[in-house]
Amino acid sequence: MLLANYGKAIRSAPRETIFNHNLLLTTLLYAMSALPATWDQGSASTISTLPGFQKQFGISSGTNASAIKNFVSIVYIGYAVGAALSFFINDRIGRLWSYRLYIVIYIIGQLVATFAPGLAGLYASRIISGLGIGALTVIGPMAIVEIAPAEIRGLLASWFVVCLGMAAVVAIFCCYGVFIHVPSSKLQYQIVWFVPCIIMFICMTASFFVCESPRWLLLVGRRDEGIKTLVKLRGLPADHPRVQLEIQNIENSISKEFGGDNDHHRYDSTFIGIVKETFLVPSNLRRVSQTLISYALAQLSGANSITSYFVPILTITGLGGGGTTRSLFLSGMYSMSKLGFVLIASFFFIDVLGRRKSLFIGISLQMISDIYIGVYVKYKQEGTASLASSQGALAFLFIHAFGYATGLLTLPYVFGGELWPNRIRSFGGAFGATFHWLFIYAFIYALPNILSSTDNWGAFLFFAGCCFLSLIYVYLMVPEISGMSVEEIDAVFKGSWFNAFKRTKQLGIIESVESRDDENFDKPK
Repeated sequence: MLLANYGKAIRSAPRETIFNHNLLLTTLLYAMSALPATWDQGSASTISTLPGFQKQFGISSGTNASAIKNFVSIVYIGYAVGAALSFFINDRIGRLWSYRLYIVIYIIGQLVATFAPGLAGLYASRIISGLGIGALTVIGPMAIVEIAPAEIRGLLASWFVVCLGMAAVVAIFCCYGVFIHVPSSKLQYQIVWFVPCIIMFICMTASFFVCESPRWLLLVGRRDEGIKTLVKLRGLPADHPRVQLEIQNIENSISKEFGGDNDHHRYDSTFIGIVKETFLVPSNLRRVSQTLISYALAQLSGANSITSYFVPILTITGLGGGGTTRSLFLSGMYSMSKLGFVLIASFFFIDVLGRRKSLFIGISLQMISDIYIGVYVKYKQEGTASLASSQGALAFLFIHAFGYATGLLTLPYVFGGELWPNRIRSFGGAFGATFHWLFIYAFIYALPNILSSTDNWGAFLFFAGCCFLSLIYVYLMVPEISGMSVEEIDAVFKGSWFNAFKRTKQLGIIESVESRDDENFDKPK
């Protein structure tokens, strides 16, 4: 039923809009802004096992979480600062020029890492690369949401997460390849860090052949250019009713945001004014809370910790061993499975089932997996775990990855781009991403201590408890917004904070009535 309704919505949209090459290529380019983030995460989780890296930087072991926590976590400081500073750039120079600038900063950081003589240079390079990466994670989802049609906004926004998964897979197998084929030397890690520079340089070049965000063009008063760009992205003439309605909705929204709310209160256009609008307007504050809590819950579920410390986690669960080759191979397979799971989630969950149901399914799978792994580790430490339970633990690591891909991996990035009104979207996206990366830094840095202080198994039960709280939060406070235009979302966030389940039912009733009316209208009289 849900799939049929989704298919009906897609078929009702003009084919020229859904299968528009300008739209798809521009979306793909913005989605590639995800590549540096998980290339770094994927390579950081495995590059410390390369002999050439260990020799150059004095890292004794890549399987010990405490030994690599500074190297793994310090980049997130750069992520946070870069995300925060992006607010002052995104609306001033536009989405495409911001994209290009952030790529240049990232490439500089990677080159410093490639030729760093010691740990001091390595840590400095991690901060510089992080500045570019953090800013890219703001501009990518935000720009995709601004150009996407409502019918497939969730699908296109999830391309960003698909690129996250793809980059992690390629990075890990790049490490695997250099370990096997490149002699122990600096060249091992230099290849891993230089390859993404080439890819992102190609993306920067390609950005001169795709579309700017029409919403940004209209926001800064470049109306003719904005309409021309929207026509290209929708594949329809400027006088088409759909294009006219979208232009009208965007301009009405911008006029309302700059002119004031229903009480005719005129907002200050300064930085302080935007901050006040974000935190003092109840509907916007609710957006803030949903964005930040979603990002936090994603980390508290334990998934990103498993990804960043996958090799040490394998050792804790007794599934490690077999040398560096096996560890690298399992890391690659884990990341590849996450990529496949994200693809499944993109096409069959986010827009088809909706945001809420996708979160319920994903979080539930994570909670069950965390409980199993925690109990297994406890019995493994006592020496009473069977071979079958060991194989089950490995399977549940992958089930955990599927749950994460379905819910808390994909949707916080989608929320971070789609929830905000036009005028504060840049600030909201930057603020959310800044919190996201700072929270990841603190959590990943603290994870080795969490594992050791809870005898390893207790950490997984803590993750399971957080997943249970996540289910309650989603039920009460996360509304269903799939299929809505960016302008329509504002109405959903007005009213009581703890009424998401009621609002969802009300929306369902309204949609059902509208559907029956449409069917009756189509019937011959």
